[in-house]
Amino acid sequence: MRHSPLTLALLLSTLPIAAQNPDDLPPGQAPRGFGAPVELGPDDKPAFPLPPKGFDQKRPDVPQGKTETIPYESKSVGTTRKLTVYSPPGYSSDKKYPVLYLLHGIGGDETEWQRFAPPEIILSNLIADKKAVEMIVVMPNGRAQKDDRAIGDVFRHAPAFAAFEQDLLKDVIPFIEKTYSVLPERQHRALAGLSMGGGQSLNFGLGNLETFSWIGAFAPAPNTRQPAELIPNPKAAAKQLNLLFLSCGKNDGLIRISKGLHQYLEKNDLPHTWHVDENAHDTPHWRASLYHFSQLVFQKSPTPADPPR
Repeated sequence: MRHSPLTLALLLSTLPIAAQNPDDLPPGQAPRGFGAPVELGPDDKPAFPLPPKGFDQKRPDVPQGKTETIPYESKSVGTTRKLTVYSPPGYSSDKKYPVLYLLHGIGGDETEWQRFAPPEIILSNLIADKKAVEMIVVMPNGRAQKDDRAIGDVFRHAPAFAAFEQDLLKDVIPFIEKTYSVLPERQHRALAGLSMGGGQSLNFGLGNLETFSWIGAFAPAPNTRQPAELIPNPKAAAKQLNLLFLSCGKNDGLIRISKGLHQYLEKNDLPHTWHVDENAHDTPHWRASLYHFSQLVFQKSPTPADPPR
């Protein structure tokens, strides 16, 4: 059975993490489970206006990129796995492209983004409008185990989501760099994701800044490590990051996870983009976040393309 993103959001409170039990938390730290009361501060506001109508709809006047699902050998998992790759319109081996590794939520797989926020449409539209650079988008299966199907009790797969770090670094990235014409340096490599994938992006991206310099987390879930663990040396991280993008919906019961990181970044003077929109833990938020993030990533000066009105 495949779970909808909204259903998964409601189920997040069942995750077997210590944060669900207040007795297990350090003094003064609140629980982080889904459905907790939402408390907004003065800086918890949109960094961007709403995306324009039709931003996620195929336009007849816009050349479309190519999307394909292909197998790769995962030595870390010990099996053949699949990932989905978007290449921009006019892709050519004569040119080198930056790469965005885009991760799904706890109930998704390598096809989830295409089902509700198709990068092949959103990116192709932005590239045609010269609002995004030409890039390759890789959508792997973030569940690093031999049976990686999103069926049954998906929350039992939590260890496989953590194990994906090695699959990503040792198998996925090398495969992409051998198969596609890409720029291999860290400044041309981004990592972003939604919910569980947002937590993975923060955990793996900030934990491997020698590999990624552009990081985005769209409503990250409770798998996200604590801020001080994510960024033990904020000054060093600030020198390595081109962009740290953090977003959440104002009606998302998981917002305290994002807010906690944002407040830590503010306290430590680490530049980042903090965007809070009108949504909940839902597909409209993730779809819009991809739209905004795509316009910042790989730009020479990553600033909001459309400042708030």
